[in-house]
Amino acid sequence: MSVLEDNGAMNPHETAAKPDLSVPPHKNRERRAATFGVLAIVVLALGAAAGAGAMKLTRPSLELAPMTPVAISAMTDSSLVTVKGKVTEVFGNKFIVQDDSGRALVETGPSGINAKTVSADETVSVQGRFEDGFLHASYIVRQDGSIEALGPAGGPPHRRGPLEEMLPHVTP
Repeated sequence: MSVLEDNGAMNPHETAAKPDLSVPPHKNRERRAATFGVLAIVVLALGAAAGAGAMKLTRPSLELAPMTPVAISAMTDSSLVTVKGKVTEVFGNKFIVQDDSGRALVETGPSGINAKTVSADETVSVQGRFEDGFLHASYIVRQDGSIEALGPAGGPPHRRGPLEEMLPHVTP
């Protein structure tokens, strides 16, 4: 016997790795599968939490107009307002509301196309966004107190993204 063999060095005729006989082989596979399952659940939970957070950040904010009516002549562009007046004319999903200071064209959006939202000579309060000369109605409050929700008719103004701003400057 040589000195190397006495010091516990590996004999070239011996196998490189001895199997661990303390744990049966099928238990190792079960542990790996369980670990993989737990990691998959953790990754899915993190993804769901991140997705919920992203949706909360990107969801449009709830728009509520002030309940105190303002004069039609005092409306400013891109503002949330409530105006109160008498309906003078109706044109499909649009109508004109008039108060002592002036008149405004109110658009009820797609939900008002087939519905009879208002009638002439009816006094209403209209809540919505005044934009581009139109009052995009979100709510119509009738004189009896009933409220008709029209949905997001106007929405915020369209803002161009960086790609849309760059496209006109690109030459083919």
